[in-house]
Parts: sequence; structure tokens; C-alpha cells
Amino acid sequence: MKKTWDSGCSFTFGQSLATTSQTTASTFPYPIVVDSKDKTTSIIKETEPTPSVSLQELLLTPGQPTADVNKSKRQQGRLGGVNRKLRYLASRAPLFSSRAESNFDSPWRNMEWTEERKTSLMEMISSYRPSCEDVAQARVLLLGPVGSGKSSFISSVQSVFNGRVTNRAMVGSFASSFTKKLQTFSIRHQKRGDVTGLVLCDMMGLTTEGMSGLTLHDILSVIKGHVPEGHKFSPDQPVSSSETVGYVKRPSLQDKIHCVAFVVDASKVMTNATGLSITFKKLREHISDLGVHQVVLLTHVDQICSETAKDATNVYKSRIIQDMMKKTADLLGMSTSYIVPVKNYSSELDVDVNTDVLILSAVDHILQYADLYFQDSTPKNTGSKLDL
Repeated sequence: MKKTWDSGCSFTFGQSLATTSQTTASTFPYPIVVDSKDKTTSIIKETEPTPSVSLQELLLTPGQPTADVNKSKRQQGRLGGVNRKLRYLASRAPLFSSRAESNFDSPWRNMEWTEERKTSLMEMISSYRPSCEDVAQARVLLLGPVGSGKSSFISSVQSVFNGRVTNRAMVGSFASSFTKKLQTFSIRHQKRGDVTGLVLCDMMGLTTEGMSGLTLHDILSVIKGHVPEGHKFSPDQPVSSSETVGYVKRPSLQDKIHCVAFVVDASKVMTNATGLSITFKKLREHISDLGVHQVVLLTHVDQICSETAKDATNVYKSRIIQDMMKKTADLLGMSTSYIVPVKNYSSELDVDVNTDVLILSAVDHILQYADLYFQDSTPKNTGSKLDL
């Protein structure tokens, strides 16, 4: 007699559970079958797969499987082993069902994935100059949690212009922020040798508890242009005109931040603490009061969508990424139109045209909002230095 329950797991026909430790799929569309006669566990692959559920839904939903696990102590032991195996797989699998991982037939945002498009974006970014004559470069501050990919994005942008993967911004993998100082990176075009009209600014990362190590005052001081290059942040010594070496008392428009890019790790959106969401929204409120526009870079999208990991052109067909963008919008309290997905270079040694297009499109998105700052500020601030 065979007992069957829908596990939400996916195996090939006849595969033993003893071999499932190599399985990386997050959901399984075929039912597990326990044969009480020959004491084996196998999988029956039907013509039409049964509706799949995630392993987490299976393990966290009240109630027992349809198999009668009380038949004998031997059966209970065997089924207990199955459950332990499922729990092990659940701990290693992403929190998405197979239905969520499937792609749309057509993209929900249009993108041209060609070498010509890459060249066009590089030309636009290389030739970009702020619309304000008093400013030579647009300064963009990357702000986000520790490990969200701020430094990796800077290195990825420079890699595109270098034609090879480089790690110009020091990238760490520590629990605490690897970046302690305010650092600025001018993006250079390798072939031309000239500097573009874009400066990316990196600073200490936020923690899951919020602005631990950073204060709201410090962040706003950077945006206002008071903090000098190389300043090392300390929670015990906030930025001040009397204590901070090199403090800029009367910053010019060139000293200020012209756009803030929040950097959010797509693989951690669901686990971000409530305190971090409150921090983001508080930051947005104060930054908006300064007239600085904000965008969002949703990084590590290749970690939540295996198809995008294989091919970046799938990013705007992915249901998971679309859903995560909506959740990110809720986290920060802003529209999805401000959010762009990003796949940084990490383990690669060579650049890829599709990944390049995705990264360059994110930079183009940032520059559009940076220029809005100049359009809003130039008529009122031309030739002046404001003390904010």
C-alpha cells in the first residue's frame, strides 16, 4: 500500500530521498510516495504536476500530511527522517515557490539588450554634464545597509568603463561596515582617459538596528556638503564645525550631494528589521526637505532569481524581482518607478554586455534625478553659497 502527500518538492522519477542533499530547487511539483511494503521512498511523476507549494509553506502550515503516520513506529521513524530532510532542504532553499520563480512571457519593463545600446548609454554618461554651470560633476551618495552592495556597485560601474572587472572601491564581506570613511569616486572612461560628469560617494553602511554607527545628523551633514573627503565616522563623535577636521562651513553647490541612491539587497528585503524601515522613511523625509531627489538600487537580484543569474535579460520578466520591487517600495515608502534592479559584478573576471546594459541603465536613471536637483536649485542658487 502506498501513502502519498504533496510535499512541494521536485525530484526526478524514482529518486531516493537519500540523494536529495544535492537538490537545490526550492519547490517540488510532484508528490512523495512512501511504500510501506518494500520500505522505500520514491517519487511518482504524473502527466500533470500537482499544485506546488513552497517548502516553508509545507513546514509551517498546521496539520499533518495525508499519509497516516501513525500506522507503526517504524513508519513514524521513516517519515520523521523525510521531514528532517525536508527541513534541511527548506533551510537551504530561497523563500519562493516555483510559480513565483516562473517568468512572464513578455517583460514588464522594456529594455534593449544590444552592444549598440551599451555603447549609446556609455556615450550619454560620458558626455553628461550638470545643467548648472557652477557644478562640474553630479555628486551621488550611495546609502544603505551593511553588505547591500554600495561599494560593489561603484566597482561594477567602473568595470563597465574599463572593459574588465575591477574592484576600485574596497569591497568587504563583514557583518559590520567595511567602509568607515566618506569616499568619492569619479567615474573615468578608460579609452578616452577623461573623467565623466559623475561622482559616486560611499560612506558607512546602516545596520539592521538602523543608524548604528551613523547618526541622522552625520548623513544630513554629508548631503549638505559640510563633511570633507576622507572623514572617518564615529558614533561617539558626530560631525561638528568645532570638532571635525576640514569641516566645510559654507559649502558650495559643488560640495553638496545632488542625488541619493538607496541601496537595498533584494535577498534581504523580507528579513529587514522594522527599525530599518523606519530609518529609511525618516531619512527620506529629511532628505526630501533638502530638495534632494532619491532613487533605489535593488541589488543582488541574481540571488533571488536563478534565471536572471544565468542571463541578465530575464530581469524584467521575473515575477520574483517584480514582487520584490513592490516590497522594497513599501519598505521605503516610495513608488516602484524610482527603483531599478541591479546585478553587480562579484565573482566574474570578464564583463558581459547584458550586465553592462543593466548597470549603465541604473546610472542613467540616477543622472536623470540628479539633474532634477540642478533644475530646481539653479534659478535660486546660481553663484551663491548657501549655509544650510
